[in-house]
Amino acid sequence: MNQTLKGKRVAIVAADGFEESELSSPRDALKNAGVDVDIVTPEGNDIRAWAEANWGDTYSADKALADVNESDYHALVLPGGLFNPDELRMNEDALSFVKEFFQAGKPVAAICHAPWILINAGVVDSRKMTSVASVAQDLRNAGANWVDEAVVCDNALVTSRTPKDLEAFNAKLLEELQEERHSGQHA
Repeated sequence: MNQTLKGKRVAIVAADGFEESELSSPRDALKNAGVDVDIVTPEGNDIRAWAEANWGDTYSADKALADVNESDYHALVLPGGLFNPDELRMNEDALSFVKEFFQAGKPVAAICHAPWILINAGVVDSRKMTSVASVAQDLRNAGANWVDEAVVCDNALVTSRTPKDLEAFNAKLLEELQEERHSGQHA
């Protein structure tokens, strides 16, 4: 266990249809490093994963969006999938929660389609980012500098493309979590 991460708390915000590995892999990496992790869902209900081409396991929610504050956490993780970010990018509570992390200078990690949430939160302009290829033009249209790389970090904003990049994504997330507040992180 990494002593510098002991006592840290991370929120993973997700809804039904998140890509299973994009939640389970970061969650496990964080827990293995001694980080406390809460799965936060829109209503505090359990959520069902999408596992590549079929429905996956059901995951227990720890909290509802209405019951959490950015000040409770050191970082935020946003898994992708198609259904999950499409729902969350239309949820005002989710968008406000995301913005609060940026305003506080805390790490935010988003993978695959999850940058859709960041676009709607209005936090991608002038940021270097990556995502699944189908979201690239959406990011460019929102003012981001999209690149095709396994993991990109721009002042505590960590982004990755797909589940094949999870090892790099998790490593960068843990590194950013160790560094604490980032003055370059902004909303």
